[in-house]
Amino acid sequence: MRVDTVIVGAGSAGLSALREVRRYTDDFLLVNDGHWGTTCAAVGCMPSKALIEAANAFHRRDAFEEFGIRGADGLRADIPAVLARVRRMRDQFVKGPESVPDKLGERAMSGRARLLGPGRLTVDGNEIEARAIILAPGSRPVVPGPWRDFGDRVLTTDTLFEQTDLPRRIAVIGMGAIGVEIAQALARLGLDVAGFDAVDGIAGIDDAKVLAAFRPLIEAEVALHLGAPAELHEAGGAIRVTGAGGSFEADAVLAAVGRRPNTDQLGLDTLGVPLDDRGMPEIDPSTLRIGDLPIFLAGDANGYRALLHEAADEGHIAGRMADPDAAGDGLCRRTPLSIVFSSPQVARVGQPLSDLKDMDIATGSFDFSGQARARMAQANAGVLRIHAARDTGTLLGAEMCVPGGEHLAHLLALAIERGLSAADMLAMPFYHPVLEEGLRSALRDLSSEVSDAGGSDLSNCKAIGHDGLD
Repeated sequence: MRVDTVIVGAGSAGLSALREVRRYTDDFLLVNDGHWGTTCAAVGCMPSKALIEAANAFHRRDAFEEFGIRGADGLRADIPAVLARVRRMRDQFVKGPESVPDKLGERAMSGRARLLGPGRLTVDGNEIEARAIILAPGSRPVVPGPWRDFGDRVLTTDTLFEQTDLPRRIAVIGMGAIGVEIAQALARLGLDVAGFDAVDGIAGIDDAKVLAAFRPLIEAEVALHLGAPAELHEAGGAIRVTGAGGSFEADAVLAAVGRRPNTDQLGLDTLGVPLDDRGMPEIDPSTLRIGDLPIFLAGDANGYRALLHEAADEGHIAGRMADPDAAGDGLCRRTPLSIVFSSPQVARVGQPLSDLKDMDIATGSFDFSGQARARMAQANAGVLRIHAARDTGTLLGAEMCVPGGEHLAHLLALAIERGLSAADMLAMPFYHPVLEEGLRSALRDLSSEVSDAGGSDLSNCKAIGHDGLD
């Protein structure tokens, strides 16, 4: 069989690539191994956020007394009903991707692809030749070998949302973005949860001051054991998880220690290009091209930025670059943006602080514990930190753990993408009372550290000095 372009994988990157490939050819083949659906819609960002929303709704009862609302003690979380709703919503989200093979007909093939060399691959024994190949095989959860001895008591995000009920005691191993989100959600639903990680950080936070603000907030809800690898042992029907500072007896363990690219059996070694110690080739992030071959590696499988919007962008790039008439210089990448849907939300925009250490930067910050709108919502906690070039005030990056962080992060991403300065942002209107006034306060603090603040007359409006007005 011979086609112009083959796309391997029907996840976010593969479907995005398909859209672009169809711009230049109808002679394509989309190959997918296993479930036709994206990680995000089926087992990732969508079902997890549905769980988080339920958890946060139930957690609001803890603030009822302060609001003057009585009777919170009579509420309970029906875990089977919560999980059933998550699955109902999940099933709606995956309908689109699941319909792809029916819509494509003979242009869709189910099976496992393996490269035979540049321009050649096999799918379950069927050899295919192609002018261009886009690889987007996705990833799978990592479960260390010894942990598999505990059978279905060790969960991953691929299996968590299939549970019809959950035991009362759960250990979450891995306190990155996913681990923090799920651990806090389960704790808010009334389960006994402990979190473990070999490193001393949480939620992927880069800025030490943001980490110092966030850790006690999450630790108030989830017992943390950070700084040493977790060990699992059988303990009379339970699983004893031992880590830094002690142990926890769990009925189940959620492994959130990362995802492994589905490239180990893809045949990358047949391409004649150097591979690193992980078996991965060098990939140009602006073209996704492997070496000088018409082969592209996009999405979670390349390990660059394992986020849905990045996977979609990479599918777009790979699809465009696979066009035989495409220019070879590649496409610009968007401003980096990541969000952890904890409470408060953790977000990072632009360059992390650790990448700015050799630059002359100014930093502005604001503590949300006194922010007026956050106080009204009983959500006043966390800190926002913004970094800019000291000489011009041009925004370079920001990190935060704040209420409404997902919205503040998008504002800052837009500003960084457009090359705005702190003064440029301060010249814009800020309504009252809104969480964004905390952003304005951080920008004012930043401007005080900038050599040439510049901007319009209104960008120099100082705080009035009354927290009900600022």
